[in-house]
This record gives sequence, structure tokens and C-alpha cells, in this order.
Amino acid sequence: MHLTGNTRHRLALIALVVLALLWGYNWVVMKVAVHDAPPFVFAATRALGGGMVLFVVALLLRRRVVPQRPGAFLWIGLFQTGIFVGLVTWAVVSAGAGQVAMLAYTMPLWVALIAWPVLGERIGVVHAVAILIAFLGIACMIGPQHRIGFPQVLAVLAGVSWAIGVVIAKVVQRDRSIDLFNLTMWQLIFGGIALAVVALAVPGRPVVWDAPYLFAVAYNIVLATALAYFLWIFVLNELPARDASMGTLANPVIGVVAAWIQLGETPTLLSGIGMVLVLLGLAVVSLAPRGS
Repeated sequence: MHLTGNTRHRLALIALVVLALLWGYNWVVMKVAVHDAPPFVFAATRALGGGMVLFVVALLLRRRVVPQRPGAFLWIGLFQTGIFVGLVTWAVVSAGAGQVAMLAYTMPLWVALIAWPVLGERIGVVHAVAILIAFLGIACMIGPQHRIGFPQVLAVLAGVSWAIGVVIAKVVQRDRSIDLFNLTMWQLIFGGIALAVVALAVPGRPVVWDAPYLFAVAYNIVLATALAYFLWIFVLNELPARDASMGTLANPVIGVVAAWIQLGETPTLLSGIGMVLVLLGLAVVSLAPRGS
């Protein structure tokens, strides 16, 4: 069935909403998971598990299983899965889930800065204002009350790595023959292999296979990785990199609220103001004419 451009655009926006729910809540799930497993073991399990789920689906649907562009998919997998997932999982061990989420989602700023010279996606006045509003909100949510240390640096570096992966994916997707399913599957597998190598090289405690950890693994493999990464690659295929990345700024807000409810990480008044500013920035982006 052929879908019109407008329909695909609307589906991409719906996918962003689903991603906000899946990835937003996953910050809490990751915090629970690293209580029972070393961070790189869990990260590798998540990435490889998600890739294997998609591999099985590809076999069942008789889709292409050989990587279409192995070199390019490897780089996307390293930056968008391996480094990003590894660093945020490491960071959430000793920092609050909500704070790590907010710092990792500086990603849209780095995407906007990289996409301008690399992809030619110029930053118009309206989008510049939206970026400033959203990142003022993130600054408020981080707030002067928080100490910036090693886990916080890891979270910011994770955001930079994700941004690099986003831009590489956009360059690769200029080839309209690229199979999005194949790209998603192999970037997860390549990233997962890299994480598995790190997990084997770094000594860690034994995994505790209790009910919370099993739920965390299942949630991450099926929903937060296999499904969510496919939706994300679809969004990147349909929207400019800057717009797609700005659309993810609702995710840390959901992460903060979920961490408040489930983990007792109570947000401050300044954090609440920040959430409002982030949502305002999203509204500006969504209502702005394209190219403005």
C-alpha cells in the first residue's frame, strides 16, 4: 500500500509520541536493571536481544537478513547503539534516572549543529528560538542544585554520540533503496557486539535474575529496543534530522515524571518550570512552517 507524503509525516509524528512513552519510561527501567546487573552486561543484552528479535522476524517474513550497507550500518550501530546505550547505562548506575535522561537529551542541540554543515539543514529563526527555549528548559531541569560529575559527563557524551549516529543515518538514508528494517536490525547487532566485547573485558558482579530484572530485560529487548529503534529509524527517514531530534525532547520529561513516581526522585520547582519550557519548545517546532 502506497502512503502519501502527508500520511507518512503524520505517522512519523505518531511514532515520536510512542517513542516518548517507551523511551521516557525506560530510564526508570534501566535504573532498576543496573541494580541487578553490571551496566555493560545489561546494555549488551538489550542491544543484542533487540537485534536478534528483529533477525527472527526478518527470517519469518523472508526479508533480507544480510546487511545492505555493512560499513555504514556498523558506524551507525557504534554511535547510535553501542556508545550511546553503553554510556547512559553506565551513567544511570550512580546518577538519578531523570537527570541522566535530561543530559542525554542534549542530543538535539548537537544534531542541529552537526546537521547544518553536513546535511545542509539550516537553522531558521523559528527553529533557533525553539531550540533555545527547549534547552533553557533542560538547563532549568538540571538546575544549579545538581552537582555535575563523571556520570553527568557520560550522559552528555552519550547525547553527542547519539547525534553523530543520527547524522550518519540521515546521510545513509539519502539512498532511498535502503531497507529501514535491515538498517535497524544490523545497527542493533553491530552496536550490541561492541557492547558485548566491553562487557567481557570489564569485570563485573554476577547478574541477579530476579523478577524486576527479567521485566527490565523483556521491556528493553522487545519494546525499548527492537520496536523503538525501528520507529526511530522510520522517523529519521521521514523528518529532517533537526525536527526528529527536537521531537524527542518530550522523552526526558516523561523520564523525570516516571522517576518521581516510581523512584522517589522528586523534581524541584525549577525542574517543573523546565518541563514547561521543553514542551513550549516542542510546540513551537510542531507549529512552525517547514523551513522557517
